[in-house]
Amino acid sequence: MSTVNGDKQAAVPPAFVKRRWVLPAALVEDLYPQPRRPGGRPRRTARDWIVDFACFLLAVAVGLLAADSLDQEPHLSSAAAVADQLIGALACAAVWLRRRWPVGLAVAMVPVSLVSATAGGAVLASLFTLAVHRPFRYVAWIGGASLAVVPLYYWMRPEPGLPFLASLAIAVLLAVTVLGWGLLVRSKRQLLLSLRDRARHAEAEARLRSEQAQRLAREAIAREMHDVLAHRLTLLSVHAGALEFRPDAPREEVARAAGVIRESAHEALQDLREIIGVLRAAESDDAGRPQPTLAALDALVAESRAAGMKVALAERVPDPGAVPASVGRTAYRIAQEALTNARKHAPGTEVTVSVTGAPGDGLTLSVRNAPPDGEVPHVPGSGQGLIGLTERATLAGGTLEHGPTPEGGFEVRARLPWGE
Repeated sequence: MSTVNGDKQAAVPPAFVKRRWVLPAALVEDLYPQPRRPGGRPRRTARDWIVDFACFLLAVAVGLLAADSLDQEPHLSSAAAVADQLIGALACAAVWLRRRWPVGLAVAMVPVSLVSATAGGAVLASLFTLAVHRPFRYVAWIGGASLAVVPLYYWMRPEPGLPFLASLAIAVLLAVTVLGWGLLVRSKRQLLLSLRDRARHAEAEARLRSEQAQRLAREAIAREMHDVLAHRLTLLSVHAGALEFRPDAPREEVARAAGVIRESAHEALQDLREIIGVLRAAESDDAGRPQPTLAALDALVAESRAAGMKVALAERVPDPGAVPASVGRTAYRIAQEALTNARKHAPGTEVTVSVTGAPGDGLTLSVRNAPPDGEVPHVPGSGQGLIGLTERATLAGGTLEHGPTPEGGFEVRARLPWGE
């Protein structure tokens, strides 16, 4: 019986591994894959040897009983009786081949059952093996042919002391019982293998769900690191660059720049520590410090202005605190990333941040910067932040558009849902 062997094998308890000898080789091959013998056939288990010996002895016993009754047939010559017994002995010996050639043996037993009474046990063993190891279409054709020759046999060789119909009914009932038994065994094996496959598929699905959950968690953490640390580090870069190119600046400006650098570095380290804590303890993103919302947009703009950016804030939201936390947090992160991009790709330009919206109408956030003066060097990895912002807006149920403006600048525009 063939099954899908490409899946990762399911873990099997050691207690069942030690009892493999009680299972047939067809099941052991699928449940516990092992190297096959050179001929390509699975190794027989102890159970297989016991069953094979039982089938052989049963065929021999039936043959001996039939041989004792041969002398009761008045029209059977001695030569025919010897031939009957010889054919029966060969059929009993052929029972050992039933696992290798179940179809061939069953087909060969159809004409044998017509000429030999002592081969009856071997015929039944071949029909049972056929029903166990092959699909129903083989059982229907070969089993039907075997049943079809039964009336012809009893017409040629009537059973002494038994009516024709009674002999026919007993023979047909016995053959149908053997075939039904074999089909039952096959169905139980298929049920066991289907349960095994379902267990493997369930394990594979659970593994995929776990990997997907881990991937989503990593993406969320990576997105948070990009949104938070990129903003802090660009502030550090701006103020450090100002100190490098203006070593003769007044002490007040140097002290203010150093304070911004120190504060930004402290905030970046604290954010990084929290993110690493999430990685270690598998805590929610909401753990630690409160996440920024739309109400913190003024502080973000003030921080950017302190870094030397020209930022104008046009906020026309009556109560920023009434914005849902998830929507406000998404809007804050979009504005933060857009300001960071403007600082990197268009330094020194004026940036306008516009926020409008009301309950039921949604929230619209726009960050637009003027065209930069002169050539701006390419920043490695640019564009990844916009991809993350688009994904963040989509997860929040909104949309995000970005692109150059007619004046040559750049605009990021997001629309987020805000229910009543």
